[in-house]
Amino acid sequence: MGAQGKASSPARLIVADDHALVRKGIEGMLEGEPGLEIVGEAADGLEALKLCRCLRPDLVLMDVCMPQMDGLAATRAIKEEMPATAILVLTTYENADYLLEAVGVGASGYVIKDASCSELADAVRRALRGESPLDQELAMRLLRRMTAGPKQNTVPASVNKGESGLLPEPLTPRELEVVRLLAQGRTNRQIAQELVISFATAKVHVEHIIAKLNVSDRIQAARLVKEAGLLFPEE
Repeated sequence: MGAQGKASSPARLIVADDHALVRKGIEGMLEGEPGLEIVGEAADGLEALKLCRCLRPDLVLMDVCMPQMDGLAATRAIKEEMPATAILVLTTYENADYLLEAVGVGASGYVIKDASCSELADAVRRALRGESPLDQELAMRLLRRMTAGPKQNTVPASVNKGESGLLPEPLTPRELEVVRLLAQGRTNRQIAQELVISFATAKVHVEHIIAKLNVSDRIQAARLVKEAGLLFPEE
């Protein structure tokens, strides 16, 4: 039963983040908020999925980059099994690509971790009401990108053939663009210039790719993706 059907009971929340201090910080921000109760915490996406199966929460505050199963994959799995559970993505990544992915896999909204207590509580309540709280700046970046039209020849056609299953975790179209540039020996700054993104965003993409592929550096990441057949022949 969703939060709307439990008017006399507080909405039950789970916090999923791989850093204990972050989990405790979020809990502290929401502690004492009327109508909200944190009933569990998870250190990775797989644990979040298992907790949801046991506790059936009304909402999950979900980090993006976590071990075992990242927040986007966990969101997809939770929404497939428990569509009534709302997911509010909570992350440090000020990145429109993650916003698009999060919404695409079923997240109700997206909040940056430096949000104030009142902003976080408001986003939680809006998500519980069935609304879609989104970081406004990120939403505008995404709208501008969509209206600018798609870039051509950015990812190989093999992405659509399921070959990404050869990787530990599938990469997003944007991450494949970044790997393509890594394979060409581009630095983070050059990647940022090529993709018209900030240096910080390019650095986050590279770090997330390395974590997803469970490799130690960018060279190994490019090699693994090439071996999976997800780069153009000349790369």
